[in-house]
Amino acid sequence: QVQLVESGGGLAQAGGSLRLSCAASGLTFSSYTMGWFRQAPGKEREFVADMNWTGLSTYYKDSVKGRFTISRANAENTLYLQMNRLKPEDPAVYYCAAAPRWTYLSGNRNTYDYWGPGTQVTVSS
Repeated sequence: QVQLVESGGGLAQAGGSLRLSCAASGLTFSSYTMGWFRQAPGKEREFVADMNWTGLSTYYKDSVKGRFTISRANAENTLYLQMNRLKPEDPAVYYCAAAPRWTYLSGNRNTYDYWGPGTQVTVSS
């Protein structure tokens, strides 16, 4: 049974940082494209960043480029999202997701097969 469990969410000040983690089990983590998505109240779930199975290719939502960094530790079955310079528009529930290895990095949430329950990120101004 595939499980993705996010952690690291919480409250940060605008301009501050948070680091999210996603622990994966029940799948061969190193063979999956992994991504981060977020959903704010009343809004659609949107793409944030993703990374291919090797960790050599990444793709970001324009508004987070230069502020957020996606990374992975395949030996530890863990995906990360380092979020710096948090802005008032960043608060949301953040989800990690897994897609087949051959998935093209396009931010298309429909290509992701497995999802975690999410972790809440709140930013105070």
